Amino acid sequence: MPHLTQSPEQSADHDNDDQRIKLLVTRLARPHASGGLVIERAAILADGGDFSAVMDWITAHAGRADTTVAPPTSRGLHGGRVHGTVASAPTKPLRFLLPASAVD
Repeated sequence: MPHLTQSPEQSADHDNDDQRIKLLVTRLARPHASGGLVIERAAILADGGDFSAVMDWITAHAGRADTTVAPPTSRGLHGGRVHGTVASAPTKPLRFLLPASAVD
């Protein structure tokens, strides 16, 4: 397997992208009770940037999807059936948790 190296231009582009994403995460994230940061999926999408690049950055900096789900609200014993709601987890994570060191 050949060894691939980055040219100085590619390295500078990567560093610029990394810095740009770090600034975006710093701007959109808020403190989390764990001592780290939390960033909403909707905020990342609303920013209009490269969502997959931001997700790659979050993963590379020890970020993970928040899998906690808010308890469903119901209106009595048959509330879900009557109102057409089903208490299930969302198919995509709504927010992501990062350690505080990710943006230091």
